[in-house]
Order: sequence, then C-alpha cells, then structure tokens
Amino acid sequence: MRLRIQVMVVDDEPLSREELKHLLCVYEQIELVGEADCGESALEKIVTLEPDVVFLDIEMAEMSGLSLAKMLQRMKQPPSIVFATAYPNYAVEAFRCEAVDYLLKPFDEGQIRETIWRLIRKFEKERPAASEEAVRKLAVEEDDGIVYVSPHDILYCCREIKDTLIVTKQKTYYTKVSLKDLEQKLKGNLFFRPHKSYLVNVEKIAQLTPWFNGAYQLSLEGTADKIPVSRNYVKALRQRLEL
Repeated sequence: MRLRIQVMVVDDEPLSREELKHLLCVYEQIELVGEADCGESALEKIVTLEPDVVFLDIEMAEMSGLSLAKMLQRMKQPPSIVFATAYPNYAVEAFRCEAVDYLLKPFDEGQIRETIWRLIRKFEKERPAASEEAVRKLAVEEDDGIVYVSPHDILYCCREIKDTLIVTKQKTYYTKVSLKDLEQKLKGNLFFRPHKSYLVNVEKIAQLTPWFNGAYQLSLEGTADKIPVSRNYVKALRQRLEL
C-alpha cells in the first residue's frame, strides 16, 4: 500500500508557508492537511487534525516553535517535528525536542528532498508489512467477548460523545478507543480522515457531493448515511480517489 504522510505547516510568515507548501506538494507521499500562522492556532489544529508531521517555524510571536514542540511532546501520540527556520543557532535545542530534521530558510529543494526521504524511511519502518496487514483484524470488545472485524468490512468510523462507532454493513460496534488510536490501528491506504470526527473506507466511497462553504458530503456503498468532508480535506481526498 502506498505510504501517505499527513503534514501540517506552521509559520507566521505567509510567503514562507506558501513556499514550503509548494515544495512539499511535489511528493505524492505527502498529504497537506492544514496550516497555522501562530503557536496557539497550531496547537488547536494539531489536536483536531492529528497530523503525522508538523513543519514548524521557531521564532513566532507569543509562542515560539520550541515552546510548542515541547507541549506536543506531552501528547499521547505526538506528531513528528521538522523545524523550518531562518536561524541556525537553535539546532541543538531543536534536536533535544526529538526533531526529525532542521531546515534553514531560504529553503533548498535538495534539502527538502532529503527531509522527505528521511520521513518516508521513518514511517515505512513504523507501519506493518503488507503481509501482516492482510491477515490482521480489528479487535472490538463486547460484553460477551471480543469480536474480530476485517478492515475491508468497515464502512466508516465516527466519534459520538464518549464512544467511537465502527459501522459495517451488517452491524455497528461501539468502542472506547479514540478515533486517533483507531486510525493508527487501521493505518494504510484503505482509510481516509475527511473530517475530525470521521474515518472512512475509501473502497466504499461512491459519490462526493458539494454541501456548503466549500465542504462536501460523501455517499458510501452499503449505507444511506452521509459523511461530511471538511473543505481542508477535499483536495487530498480527490487525489487519493481519482486516477
């Protein structure tokens, strides 16, 4: 299965953000899921969007990139950090934050390429082998035992108050596992996060319909339920689906 790395760009300079996004979009393994112009906004979006990697500027108003990185390290599943800054003198402290890499502005395409391949190697090592993915099933605890659900049978998963729903054509299962943890368990090319509260099986997607304010709705095979697609995810979803 093709590796997809969800990336967020955080920089208080709009031109730097646009340049970095442009350089990252060249790589098919990279999926841009969001951006932020300050530490406070970034923290909120990282909790919501749950990216795999954050490209992070260091010198920003109110909250520095280093301060944000230290806060992210306290998360149960923190994103990987790549610092992108004009200042070389923070490198030692940056790597104490377990940064994957340290990019210097102005950005160099060769340096970006090395960083991307470093990230690809990292995430390739962390994901299970294809043969393991083929035989593993999702374990769902119920009152009378543990039910094993094939990922291919799942239509979508969603978060409702205190439970996560795992919806198949035959049955809906309830679990206390967070949607983020479930996404990690199901990680691969089969599932996509179109909204902070939803995870869908891309094999089951039948139609994408405009909704409002740039957002869309998904129709899935096997259910009449409509799945919201946040406008920030529409482009990435179409890239995943379309030939």
